Amino acid sequence: MRNALLALALTTALAAPAAAQTDPQQLSEIVRTLASPEFGGRAPGTAGEKTTTAWLVARFKSLGLEPGGADGAWIQPVPLVHTRLGEGKASIGGTALAQGTDVALTTVRADPHIAINDAPIVFVGYGVSAPEAKWDDFKGVDVRGKVVVFLVNDPDFVARPGEDAIGRFGGKRMTYYGRWTYKYEEAARRGAVAALIVHDTDAAGYPWSTANASNGENYDIVRGADDQRIPLQGWLSHEAAERLFAAAGQDLAKLRVAARSASFRPVALNTRFSADFPVTAERIESANVLAKIPGAKRPDETVMFGAHWDAYGEGPADATGRTLRPGANDDALGTAGVIELARQFKAGPKPDRTLVFALWTGEERGLLGSEYYAAHPVYPLAKTAANLTLDILQTAGPAKDVTLVGAGASSLDALLADAAKAQGRTITPETASERGLFYRADHFSVVRRGVPSLLLMALGGAPDLKAGGREAGQKWLDAYMACYHKTCDTWSADWNLKGAAEDVDLFHAMGERLSKAGAWPTWSAGSEFLALRNKSAGERE
Repeated sequence: MRNALLALALTTALAAPAAAQTDPQQLSEIVRTLASPEFGGRAPGTAGEKTTTAWLVARFKSLGLEPGGADGAWIQPVPLVHTRLGEGKASIGGTALAQGTDVALTTVRADPHIAINDAPIVFVGYGVSAPEAKWDDFKGVDVRGKVVVFLVNDPDFVARPGEDAIGRFGGKRMTYYGRWTYKYEEAARRGAVAALIVHDTDAAGYPWSTANASNGENYDIVRGADDQRIPLQGWLSHEAAERLFAAAGQDLAKLRVAARSASFRPVALNTRFSADFPVTAERIESANVLAKIPGAKRPDETVMFGAHWDAYGEGPADATGRTLRPGANDDALGTAGVIELARQFKAGPKPDRTLVFALWTGEERGLLGSEYYAAHPVYPLAKTAANLTLDILQTAGPAKDVTLVGAGASSLDALLADAAKAQGRTITPETASERGLFYRADHFSVVRRGVPSLLLMALGGAPDLKAGGREAGQKWLDAYMACYHKTCDTWSADWNLKGAAEDVDLFHAMGERLSKAGAWPTWSAGSEFLALRNKSAGERE
């Protein structure tokens, strides 16, 4: 009953959303600055990081905010390890695997050398261990010292009527069990020496060129001895996987079907895996930037707004010779949105709860800054009412709708719908839920600790633009995706940021309601995160 009353408090007897306040010109100017050559592509551990974090701190100071880090600091230090595989070799059954063509291998461990000699290979289907779904792909099989091969996505992604997997997970909507991060973590927990995920473009949500973009390089937060990652991880191309299974006397197509059965058991492949790579590792001291507006009545309760400041820095030259990947939309625009929210809330009445404005490092390297925060929170996660994250906004003008990523996850959906209605807009659930966007942005670091969160990300589907409708929205999305993580993600004076400003206003309206004492968003029944949140219910009494 108490939870029901708290959820009801979110949708009744609260102030109406404020009128539009986000300034499109301010958004544009902030992005133009952060995406300029002076900031060097904002890669962690570079001179561009120092320029970026100093500028962000100065901006928050100019707005009159207070330091949001521990002990009155603006910065939360984030120790990272940066690794790169050197020239080496990998093979299956004595047949060489070409790095970049057959496999895309990396490590996040700082060991100076990786040597795997004739390790057994085990196909573990989707590699899902989900008691709540009554699903276990491992069936107690010991994979210690072995190489595990996974299928990407969930068991029900391509399931057909009558198969066991139907309805067990998210259908076309990817759950966390479908993400590569979960699969690597599960392999590490079970003591495997390497984990390979079979790449399928539809199931992964991106092409081989994206899976292979690392070029043997990776990042991770510095971890303790009791939290080590898998020694070698990576993707196995679709073509190489078919050759591997055929050479081992197995039919990959048939095993894909078998993996959609609850009775599936791991299949030992009659072949072995070897790898030998030198590893270059360096420790990087990176930083999250944290600012706050203290709450007047419940300062120990928080509402968090977040975006990531980092981008990809310098990379291989494109066809025009450009090497800087400035990350203008991804995510300088989201960062600009958080700064605008800070400006607006500081100019308004003092909130009941503390408002935290978090700009994360290392998102492009695996949500590392937000993950470090979630593992070392400055504000208790049990009393963090919600996290609202901005990561890529559309730049094509006002839209009739807003795309909802992870529809149905929590009671925050209702707050978003109310804010959109006040703008004369509607909610459209994401159209590419198989990409798992809900699990691919910084909010997920606190989500996996139980904090209700909502993400605005324009990659979720084509907006229904007021000028040109869904067709024009798809044209914008296609054009942006052609520049995703590339040198052409640049600031443009031709952007129409009125739509992006309206999206930021949605978070302002939601934040006004969440800033009031007594409103605690809840996960929906059946959510994989509900039990996690319930464990800390006593701390919110």
